[in-house]
Amino acid sequence: LVDVSTPRPDRDSGSLRAFNLMRVLAEDGDRVEFLPDDRADAGAYAEALRALGVVVHAGAGGYPDWFARYLRGFDVLVVSRYHLAEFLVPLARRIAPGVRVVLDTVDLHHLRERREAELGDDGRLRRLAAITRRRELRAVAEADVTWVVSPVEAALLREALPQARVAVLPNLHRAEESPAGFAERDGLLFVGGARHPPNVDALRWLLAEIFPRVRARLPRCELQVVGDGLPEAVAGLPPSPGVHLHGHVPELAPLLARCRVGLAPLRFGAGVKGKINLCMAAGMPVVATACAAEGMHAADGVELLVADAPEAFADAVVRLHEDAALWSRLARAGTANVRTHFSFDAARATIAASFPPARG
Repeated sequence: LVDVSTPRPDRDSGSLRAFNLMRVLAEDGDRVEFLPDDRADAGAYAEALRALGVVVHAGAGGYPDWFARYLRGFDVLVVSRYHLAEFLVPLARRIAPGVRVVLDTVDLHHLRERREAELGDDGRLRRLAAITRRRELRAVAEADVTWVVSPVEAALLREALPQARVAVLPNLHRAEESPAGFAERDGLLFVGGARHPPNVDALRWLLAEIFPRVRARLPRCELQVVGDGLPEAVAGLPPSPGVHLHGHVPELAPLLARCRVGLAPLRFGAGVKGKINLCMAAGMPVVATACAAEGMHAADGVELLVADAPEAFADAVVRLHEDAALWSRLARAGTANVRTHFSFDAARATIAASFPPARG
């Protein structure tokens, strides 16, 4: 597997998915080796992969030399993200034409960029999104199999490239029964790193338009904000009473067991939302925008609550925070959603269909 850097599963959703993908492959007896594009020694993060049995090639040489020496010994090459695939897939075809090539999109970059352009009515971003789309579709066409994280993105690719072989490999989580029920929890949780632009926009919107409305109705309600770089990203905003900006938190479990409602107020983006998976897996129901709920196999009022306008979003947050029966019903349904659609076993079917039948 090749990705831009060694996964840091405590810092972003894409890293958690990549780490758990390698965990599944290693658990199922595959020989798994990982080549980070930055070649950096990621310390404890690399050691965590090695503990799974994954060989990590930090400090390896350039791709042409490494592929020439080693690639023919593999059954499958998984390349994450289209901009790496643009160079690596043609190189792999020349050096080891018998190796199956899988492109893992992580999310459709051009879709996220287009939605950001539409939100801000930005012509420059629209042009960049169109360029990204051409590059991304070219990478999909050149791969043997392409993984996307949601049925929505699979449908988009199949419409654009009917000949492409596209499969859904979702986020991978383990849902645990939480001992903390409605009465043991309080307050709100937002999780997301600042390197992902949709998270910064969502947090700014949350602090400016949504949480003040919640706080006006629930004066003691507090909001926990967790994510790499988020305190710096909103440093210019006026102080918000009841808001706690934590930055990076290595262990989320205490907050996931303590907070009552998860928030996903994303106004643009693509893929599926790890912040929703994390909360649902911990037995915490979520209020999300329609954009955030896309591809989550979740319906408004069944597994989560959906609202797009600030007033409606705040109303849904207050309702879910105060209604024990609604909270309990959505918490159970959310945990079941993760087990059904985002479990390790759900991923195994896609892996089996994507890889050669005899590999080792």
